[in-house]
Amino acid sequence: MTVTPHPLWPLFDLRLRTERLVLRLPTDDDLVELAAVARAGVHPPGEMPFAFPWSTLPSPAFERGFIQYHWQRRGSWTPEDWVLDLQVELDGRPIGMQGIGAKQFRVHRTINSGSWLGAAYQGRGYGKEMRGAILALAFDGLDAQVAETEAFDDNERSNAVSRSLGYEPNGIGRLAPEGVARNTVRYRMTEEIWRSRARPRTVIEGLEGCLELFGVGVD
Repeated sequence: MTVTPHPLWPLFDLRLRTERLVLRLPTDDDLVELAAVARAGVHPPGEMPFAFPWSTLPSPAFERGFIQYHWQRRGSWTPEDWVLDLQVELDGRPIGMQGIGAKQFRVHRTINSGSWLGAAYQGRGYGKEMRGAILALAFDGLDAQVAETEAFDDNERSNAVSRSLGYEPNGIGRLAPEGVARNTVRYRMTEEIWRSRARPRTVIEGLEGCLELFGVGVD
C-alpha cells in the first residue's frame, strides 16, 4: 500500500513491517477501534500488569482517558522527550499497541518500551514480533546503544518475551499501580547483544522524514 506523506506530522508516515504485523502511528479514527480492542480485555480480571491501572477504568473514563493519553503523547513531543505509541495491525486490523520512548536520546542513545495486546491475540508470538520491530527501529533505524524495559515479576509472558529477545536482567524495581507495592524485573539490551544474533527482518518505511523529531541527525 502506498502511503501519502502527511503534510504536518511525518510520524504518521512511519511504518514497521514484520512477517505478520504492521506497526504505525494511529489516527484519531484508528483510536476508536484500538480502544475497543483494549476495552474487550488485555489481561485477566484481578491482574494488573501496568504501572498505571488504565485498563480497569469504568466507562466513559476509560475511553476518554485512552484518547487523551494519545493526544497528550503527540502534543508534548519534543526531540528531548518523546514517546511513540504505535498501533499493531494484523491483516489490517488493530490488535494492540507497542510503545518506544526516550529522554535526551541524542545524548544517552537509550530507549524504553511498553506494550499491550488484546487478549484474543495473546499466546501466538505477536508480542515478541512487535517488540522485535521496535528494537529494529531503535538499533537499526535510530542508532540506539541501549534498550531498557521493565515488567512485574509475576508477568511471565512479558518477562519471557524479554528473555527470548536477548535482554539481560538489570535489577529489581517497585511499582504500586493499585496502591500496593509490587516487585518488577528490569532488563537491558545493548547494541552488541542486538547484533550478536540473527533477527527476523523488519522493514522500516518513512523514517528519514522523522529523524529530526527523534533528535537524530541534528547539530
